[in-house]
This record gives sequence, structure tokens and C-alpha cells, in this order.
Amino acid sequence: MSTAFEIIWDEFSIPLRSYIKRRVSKEQDAEDIIQTVFLKLLANLKDLKDTNKLRAWVYTITRNTIHDYYKSQRQVLNIDDYSEEIQIEDDIDGTVDDEIAQCLKIMVQNLPEKYKEAVLLTEFQNLTQSELALQLGLSLPGAKSRVQRARKYLKDMLLSCCDFEMDHRGNIIDYKRKSEVYNSCCK
Repeated sequence: MSTAFEIIWDEFSIPLRSYIKRRVSKEQDAEDIIQTVFLKLLANLKDLKDTNKLRAWVYTITRNTIHDYYKSQRQVLNIDDYSEEIQIEDDIDGTVDDEIAQCLKIMVQNLPEKYKEAVLLTEFQNLTQSELALQLGLSLPGAKSRVQRARKYLKDMLLSCCDFEMDHRGNIIDYKRKSEVYNSCCK
């Protein structure tokens, strides 16, 4: 007769591998996670009281392990790491866009940490909001809300600092600082 762990392995190894690979982009990391999951399952098998809840228990451990993986991958994000990506390319003289890009760089750095992280990961590391949710351990609506709030903070900061002149497409063609009080917002 097979041990309980062998039964779990036979039933869950293939579906868990697929589940993890859909959530982790790197093949090697997915393999490491599956091994970690089964080590945790083996170590905690004695704690499983209700075998009717085996599936939920296995997937809870798997989700938590994926969350731990993304948590360990987090880096301290700094807007200076993205300075080349904030440049606007198609303005002829570049001065208006360059100045606004510099203001945005400072404003992003001054966002509360959770909003700064959301902006940098979605706008500069090109994570989708679903990937952001998974990486930060948020629900998808929570991740979407965080990104939208971050964008709103940036918009409010820009509009409190400057008046903008736009062309018919909505592109900024000129701006004027509102007052001396706000001159420091972009420095």
C-alpha cells in the first residue's frame, strides 16, 4: 500500500506543476517552487486533520509558496533605475517633455511606497495588473485600484504644480508653473 505522501504526489504533481507554471514565468523557478511545495506538504502532512479538505490544503500551501517566491523577488525600487525610460522621444526640441519627465521622476519618487511600487512595476517593468496582483499578494481589483490611485496622485501633483496647453490629440505642447510656491515641486 502506498503512503499518504505517495498518494498526494500521484494525484497532485502534474496539476500543481501546471498551476505553478501559469503563475511563474521562469521554468527553473517553477520547478524550484514545486519542490518546495512538496517539501512543505511532506513536513506538514501530520497536521492535516480532515482528509476531505486535502485539495484545499495542498493548493493553499502552493499559493502561499508562490506568494513567498514573489515576496523574495521584490527589490527596492528606485525611479533613478528608470531614468532613461522616462524620456519622451518624439518632441522636436524636447524641452517641454524633458522638463515634465524630470518633474514626473521626482513626483514618482515622492509617492507613498506602495503607489510608487505599483507605478514602477506596471509602467516601467511592464507587468500587467494581474502580474502585479500576484507579485504583491493582492487581489486583482486591489492591484487595479493601487495603480489607478498612483496615477491619480501623479496627475493631481502635476495639475497642482502647472497649467498645461495641449494640442488636439491631448499631447502637451507647453506648460506654465502656477506659482512660485510650486516651483520646488519639480526640483
